[in-house]
Amino acid sequence: MAPPAAQRIVIENCAIATVDAGDTEYASGHLVLAGNRIESVGAGKAPEGLENVARRIDASGHLATPGLVNTHHHFYQWITRGLATDHNLFDWLVALYPVWARIDERMTYAAAQGSLAMMARGGVTTAMDHHYVFPRGCGDLSGSIIRAAAETGVRFTLARGSMDRGEKDGGLPPDFAVETLEGALAATEETVREHHDASFDAMTQVAVAPCSPFSVSTELMRQGAELARRLGVRLHTHGSETVEEEKFCHELFGMGPTDYFDSTGWLGEDVWMAHCVHMTDSDIAAFARTRTGVAHCPSSNARLAAGIARVPDLLAADVPVGLGVDGTASNESGELHTELRNALLINRLGAHREAALNARQALRLGTYGGAQVLGRAEQIGSLEPGKLADVVLWKMDTLAHASIADPVTALVLGAAAPVTASFVNGRQIVDHGRLVAVDEDAIARSTREEAQRLARIAAQG
Repeated sequence: MAPPAAQRIVIENCAIATVDAGDTEYASGHLVLAGNRIESVGAGKAPEGLENVARRIDASGHLATPGLVNTHHHFYQWITRGLATDHNLFDWLVALYPVWARIDERMTYAAAQGSLAMMARGGVTTAMDHHYVFPRGCGDLSGSIIRAAAETGVRFTLARGSMDRGEKDGGLPPDFAVETLEGALAATEETVREHHDASFDAMTQVAVAPCSPFSVSTELMRQGAELARRLGVRLHTHGSETVEEEKFCHELFGMGPTDYFDSTGWLGEDVWMAHCVHMTDSDIAAFARTRTGVAHCPSSNARLAAGIARVPDLLAADVPVGLGVDGTASNESGELHTELRNALLINRLGAHREAALNARQALRLGTYGGAQVLGRAEQIGSLEPGKLADVVLWKMDTLAHASIADPVTALVLGAAAPVTASFVNGRQIVDHGRLVAVDEDAIARSTREEAQRLARIAAQG
């Protein structure tokens, strides 16, 4: 808990969706933040006689929720948005890998700034980045991404990715954009040892994250899992995203993706997979049995025509499921709060129709579900005393939402709600829709310049 002398922020007069185990909600309630922890949450006004109150916020007309948790992203793609817009996954990768193979540290830093800024101003308080493109001589890409996250003020997980199956070995990426098996493992271990923080209130954590079955050798998958467990960190990769991937796995490994992951040590409560669109009943049972998590990316799945993930069936089996933006070359908006709505709508196009998801389930996916998937459900993802003070105040009394009586329905199904305030670790990072610690306009300029520079370099070949 916070120390007794910690400064307090008192938030009152707002609707509150706690997303706790009982989905407790208050039509008008209060939150008290003490240092970097939530001290109290409940109905009505805050307790009288609180000491060290540094600030009181009258949040009338607002909904307070846990901060949104993004469970899958590729920040570097911010500077290649709007390309290959009518491709499926494999064709899209073939079109873009030659461009991505030219990135360097300056580009990656600017792209991370853009990705983080867009998410943070839209209510994300915990972000992650799956970065797996490390061209030779590109500089310190991992360090640049972590620096951008620290400057923005969000809680962050870097999934240190890798690829060792280039074109000459039957993979999709150019050979000069992949690492050797030994190089990838060594660099991943170095990143974990330098940057991973295992403490309760950690702002930076690192996961081991070989890219995907079709860009990574079986030995890198197997040794990557062993490395992660030796270091005590989580594991992340792409899984079962497309029918083409299913076919690839059967042709190359003689089994489907889930069985392949199982054979390489990649199922377990310390693992989460992105997408998981094409899952059989036995696949879902394997995930449920092993508590393997899923990052559901509805907009990207639609953009690349990958299909509709079986989210209602995954949830019914008690598989941990969170939401992901995915890379902004396949989700140009780069925002997670729009994924609440898209997850609900797209899943209702599937077999379960109107019973697939409701508004509160969608909010849970984007908050507590994401915390589960990242292994941080004890610290974030719900508004409860003792948890970290990651809180968002959504303005719900404007033209866009004022006539919707239920604020959670308004947040999920209505237009994207303005963020009046967002707190991470008790520190405000968004104030009336603008980022507090970084200059959005400067970031917009630098991302445009780096996108143009990358396009010039890629055109030169």
